[in-house]
Amino acid sequence: MSNLPLPNAQLSALSGDAFTLDHLQVGAQGKIAGIQADPDLKQRLAALGLRAGSKVHVLRKAVFGGPVHVRVGTTEVIMRLKEAKRIVAVPMMDGSASPANKP
Repeated sequence: MSNLPLPNAQLSALSGDAFTLDHLQVGAQGKIAGIQADPDLKQRLAALGLRAGSKVHVLRKAVFGGPVHVRVGTTEVIMRLKEAKRIVAVPMMDGSASPANKP
């Protein structure tokens, strides 16, 4: 997998409010717009439910560049910051309830 930043041409094709997953705040929800990674990593993330169009909820973020803990559907995934920076998501502002927010 390349450590290069996302190409500007690919980011410009996305909505102006799209961010990489590591930029979403704890508690925020978003919809995955794309994953910029090699095919093997894309396949591994897809097997965990992380694919374009999926809703993702940021549960925790470790300090000092540590892992990011997210929920996709009923699956919780803890990933390295390096992988979180490869996933582009559009924040959801509609306040959709996630399982953690239900009484």
